[in-house]
Amino acid sequence: MTESLSHDDLRLCLEWQIELGVDEAISETPLNRYELPQQAPRSPAPAADAPSAPAVQAGPDPVAVARAAAEAAPDLESLRAQLAEYAHCDLKRGARNLVFADGRPGARVMIIGESPGREEDQQGRPFIGQAGQLLDRMLGAIGLSRQSPDIGRAVYITNVLPWRPPQNRDPKPEELAMLLPFLERHVALAAPEVLVLMGNAACQAVLDSRGITRLRGTWARGFGLPVLPMLHPAYLLRMPQAKRDAWADLLELDRHLEGGS
Repeated sequence: MTESLSHDDLRLCLEWQIELGVDEAISETPLNRYELPQQAPRSPAPAADAPSAPAVQAGPDPVAVARAAAEAAPDLESLRAQLAEYAHCDLKRGARNLVFADGRPGARVMIIGESPGREEDQQGRPFIGQAGQLLDRMLGAIGLSRQSPDIGRAVYITNVLPWRPPQNRDPKPEELAMLLPFLERHVALAAPEVLVLMGNAACQAVLDSRGITRLRGTWARGFGLPVLPMLHPAYLLRMPQAKRDAWADLLELDRHLEGGS
C-alpha cells in the first residue's frame, strides 16, 4: 500500500502520527494482531538431567508441638514457661499478658473458664472483672475461696485459652485443639478432685460437647475426673433469671465435696 504513496503523502502520514503521539517504531515489519497462531506454543521440555523442584515442606503440626511442650513440663511453673514460649497461636500476638491461673494449686476444686477478658488481659489473672467478682460471691456462698487458707475450701482457676481473643470473640476450633494439651497437662499438675466447667468453651474442650443449658448441673467425667458443667458468670450477668439454676449447681457441688456423691 505504501508503494502507491508519494514522498509528500508519506511525510504527511508521518506528521499525522507524530501529532497523535507516536514517537517510537516498534518493528520494521507490520504485525497482524488478529492473526491466530497455527499451533499453540509449547513449553520447552526440561533437560533429562535437570533437578526436579523441591517439594514444599509443611510446617510443624501446632497440636503435636503443644503436646510435646506440655508433656515436657514437670510442674506448673515449667508449664507456664512452656506456654509462654509457644509460638503457634496467633492470639498471643494481640494479647498483653499470658493469663495462666489464680487460686491455690492442689485445691480440691479446679474451675475452668473460657478466655481472658479486658481486665484479665491487663492484669494477667483469670476472672477478676465483673464476671470474676460474681464468681467469687458465688463460691463464697458455699464457703469456697480462691485464697482460702484451708486447702479443702480453696479453688484453683484457669481458662481454656490463656490469651484474650480479639473483641472477646468465641474460641476457634483450631485454637481449642492446639491449646488442649496444655489444659490437660495443667489439670494433671494441679491435681484437683473435681472440675467445674464454666460455659460452652470449657465443655467443648473437656467433654467435647456443647449446650451448657442442657449440660449444666449434671455430673460427667473428663480428664479422668468428676466434672460439673455450670453457667458462666458472664451469662448470669446478662440473664439474671438463670441465677436460680446456678445456685442449684453450687449446692450440688457443695454436696459432692461433703461426700454426698
